[in-house]
Amino acid sequence: MNVLVVGRGGREHSIVTKLKESEQVTTIYAAPGNAGMAGTAECVAIDEMDIAGLVAFAKEKKCDLTVVGPESPLNAGIADAFQEAGLKIFAPTKAAALLEGSKSFAKEFMKKYDVPTADYAVFNDANQAKAYIKEKGAPIVVKADGLAAGKGVIVALTEEEALAAVDEMLVSKAFAEAGATVVIEEFLDGKEFSLMAFVKEDKVFPMVTARDHKRAFDGDAGPNTGGMGAFAPADDVTEKDLDFAMEHILLRTAKGMIAEGRPFTGILYAGLIMTKEGPKVIEFNTRFGDPETQVVLPLLKNDLYQVFIDVIDGADPKLVWEDKACLGVVVASVGYPGAYTKGIVLPALPEGPNPFTVHAGTVLENNRLVSDGGRVLLVGAVADTRENAAKLVYESMGELKSSNDFFYRTDIGKL
Repeated sequence: MNVLVVGRGGREHSIVTKLKESEQVTTIYAAPGNAGMAGTAECVAIDEMDIAGLVAFAKEKKCDLTVVGPESPLNAGIADAFQEAGLKIFAPTKAAALLEGSKSFAKEFMKKYDVPTADYAVFNDANQAKAYIKEKGAPIVVKADGLAAGKGVIVALTEEEALAAVDEMLVSKAFAEAGATVVIEEFLDGKEFSLMAFVKEDKVFPMVTARDHKRAFDGDAGPNTGGMGAFAPADDVTEKDLDFAMEHILLRTAKGMIAEGRPFTGILYAGLIMTKEGPKVIEFNTRFGDPETQVVLPLLKNDLYQVFIDVIDGADPKLVWEDKACLGVVVASVGYPGAYTKGIVLPALPEGPNPFTVHAGTVLENNRLVSDGGRVLLVGAVADTRENAAKLVYESMGELKSSNDFFYRTDIGKL
């Protein structure tokens, strides 16, 4: 079988690595891919937003399946285009991807179908938004409505921070159209965890839980990022919590999407928080999480290609998981999530199988691996406990410990 993986980050590198284990898969194409995938997949220079080009390529290479990593092509309708061309794709339609593409849509959907989440209000007028913040007080959460690469969420601990976030989004247009509307939510206090599931309409097959660390620096300090590390499973989440999340969140969402005329096929990612009333939704994504995928897929015992096919066909993939822990630490360019320099030569890091390195933002220049993004790499390991996985990762960091060009958190898995 020929498989096309759309995307260029760490999540897609992990998908490619897992697909390579399948005896059914002969050739994997990555569009556009990155330097780390080049040894496993054939990287092709087609941008993930060039949907017509991707359709033409999949036809030419007779791809039996296409898997989409990032959110932007999903919201641009890549699944619809592939389906219209008679090509098999594992991804939600444009109508279903709106669950991630618009936070206001997601909040209104959750309210309608009684999916537990924080109270909220939606604004596109800065003065009205500020009046609401002054009425509610802090802490409070301000979110850009559209896609903002994981950076459009401000958890404001003071009223001043919240008002500044409104100015940044609605006045300064820091997130362009993505921030033309804002969602302001009550602050929920509790431990967060991620629950991803393979979904085909009303059939939902959950993965193991994960927890990522969003803040840039140790001790959960600094700005929010796309994620500085993660581990799986989140072993403080009980069976009771999981049963509640499955019944009241995942299944209710899957059935609600059918009722809305937006049946969902693909990966449903629920970013959840434990409250006194049980798990509540912070956000939905309509694709694999990043960096959660990098620590969840190494624990999957199944043939990932067969899982995709089973789910598309509406069959139970009978997921089986390692009774182990996986932990990954993101290596980022100094300056991230703000301005940073590209083209820095990468240090030597573990090639695997354990610990392993996942490439997120790398390219090959003059036969040397150099940085090409804010989040550059993830170093991960599987072990019998989370503590031992962390030990394997941190002991392998080598010359990164004294780098002036890259940084990483030293407390992943401790919170």
